[in-house]
Amino acid sequence: MSHPYSDVPPMQIARRAPADPQSDGRFRLTRSDRIASAGSCFAQRITDGLRNSGYRYLVTEPGSSESYSARYGEIYSTLQLLQIAQAAIGAFVPAEQPWPSDDGRWLDPFRPRIQPGGFDSPQAVLDERKRHLAAVKRLLEETDIFVFTAGLTETWCSRSDGAAFPVCPGTGVGTYDPERYEFRNLGVEENTANLDAFLNIAWSLNPALRVIFTVSPVPLAATMEARHVVQSTTWSKSVLRVAVEEMRRRYEAVDYFAAYEIVLGARPSGFENDGRTVTPAAVNTVVASFFRHFGEPLIAAELETSRPRAAVEHDVCDDTFLENFLEEQRKPG
Repeated sequence: MSHPYSDVPPMQIARRAPADPQSDGRFRLTRSDRIASAGSCFAQRITDGLRNSGYRYLVTEPGSSESYSARYGEIYSTLQLLQIAQAAIGAFVPAEQPWPSDDGRWLDPFRPRIQPGGFDSPQAVLDERKRHLAAVKRLLEETDIFVFTAGLTETWCSRSDGAAFPVCPGTGVGTYDPERYEFRNLGVEENTANLDAFLNIAWSLNPALRVIFTVSPVPLAATMEARHVVQSTTWSKSVLRVAVEEMRRRYEAVDYFAAYEIVLGARPSGFENDGRTVTPAAVNTVVASFFRHFGEPLIAAELETSRPRAAVEHDVCDDTFLENFLEEQRKPG
């Protein structure tokens, strides 16, 4: 007897579906494409794979860290992504001034750990930010494919103009002031609107740009919602997954890569015993899947060189600093 499920492919049937939840992308990467990336800490895994396998990874702002295409550090929220694009075209100038550090140096509130040792003066921060935004604009103009890994829905913003920070002021950098800063947890509509607005800015600069969205599988280090952090993680990742899927449905030049699903579905677990660190095996599975479905399959030697760098190198991630900061606060004395 015929029915709607008679002719669906195996990947659509739970007991027949392959282990890799990703299907072939709408477009393929070539070795001549200029590819740029941004996002949360997990975005660095894709960067490693691109760099180590001969793809043309675009860097418009070389600096102390080569984890991303420009020196924006971690971009966890869709609001951060939108605002950096707005700032790059002169449509948004945040009011927040440079933050003083304990050693008399100065930090960029929107990239607080991008400059080892900080800057000499507030003006040096602003001058460097101007150069940075020019590099971001050039990146959007010149990139063929942009890969963005969304990480969090929870963010801290300025009450004066809504500027989003990568960290909560006062958690190791800056000074918390409830009169100046507020917590926000961005819902589906806000995240969808942010991504849509970002894409329209990017396409105004580069109509041929193609975009791959992904969602970081790394759980929240902490939540400001009055509930278990696991519930907040589930809510946050679900919201982001819906928002990026909406972009994929609206635009042919947008696709989704299932890094989140690959790690959460990994057997054995895709996480180390701490419940937050993605295992090297899971990282390799993610990287191999990305190139299998969007680029050229990696040979064994290339996959070996694409292994993640030592964990200590990734302690620069803002989310890792928050986790470590909170643990330090628990220690007596």
